Amino acid sequence: MISETIQKYKVEAVIHLAADAYVDESVTQPLKYFRNNVANTLNLLEAQFDLGVKYIVFSSTCATYGIPNRTPIREGDELHPVNPYGETKLVVERMLHWCGQAHHLRWVVLRYFNAAGADPAGEIGECHDPETHLIPPALQAAMGERSSVDVFGNDYPTRDGTALRDYIHVTDLADAHVRALKYLCEGGESRAFNLGTGTGHSVREVISSVERVSGRRVNIRECPRRPGDPLILIADSESACNVLGWKPLHSSLDEIVATAWRWQSQQKSLLTGTEQQRTG
Repeated sequence: MISETIQKYKVEAVIHLAADAYVDESVTQPLKYFRNNVANTLNLLEAQFDLGVKYIVFSSTCATYGIPNRTPIREGDELHPVNPYGETKLVVERMLHWCGQAHHLRWVVLRYFNAAGADPAGEIGECHDPETHLIPPALQAAMGERSSVDVFGNDYPTRDGTALRDYIHVTDLADAHVRALKYLCEGGESRAFNLGTGTGHSVREVISSVERVSGRRVNIRECPRRPGDPLILIADSESACNVLGWKPLHSSLDEIVATAWRWQSQQKSLLTGTEQQRTG
């Protein structure tokens, strides 16, 4: 099927985004993650080699770093994943490295930090089941669709006791993929890039942004820390900026939340309209 698709559409390069990506699930179902994220990537690479497709941009993750020794995190820092999800992404990164050596594959690895936000036009947004990210549940709490949003840990040594994360807008991520592919096609060397803003926002700051954007209160439920959650995850993205000419233009916290709020609000209006039609 992969080979047929490559031939049918005359594919010259691959942007590989597909994966299972729930950290908690990866701990309880590691084989599912190795099968999908690693074995199926192997199938893709074999099809590429057979048909002479030499370029690939791979969607990776900051989870490959595990618990970082310093922040901001640089691409050359040690890679020690602490869950199967991060491990599978790192395995694929190593596969790309060795396939580059053996088969002259040209690759770019993009290590996302916290991808968030929605299409500014409101056509595409974030909808997971289960939802493990912070912003969508906070928005749902603001809309009254859930009673509260969970805050895991309030005793971290940070400015407000909650963990810090580097949030990057999906529009900026998309731009980085286009630039990475152009970089490869113009002869750039295979390498990895971090994608983040270099600024950390706490859990409480994200919830405050949701309240500010929505004009509504968000109730909080204090919960214990989750095992393995790093204190701080902040990217050093200087390489992506210098080499790819990339710059996060849409990743202020309020802009991320505002685009997600618009999308969530539109989805709620569409759902309400559909239910009214059914009962009308």
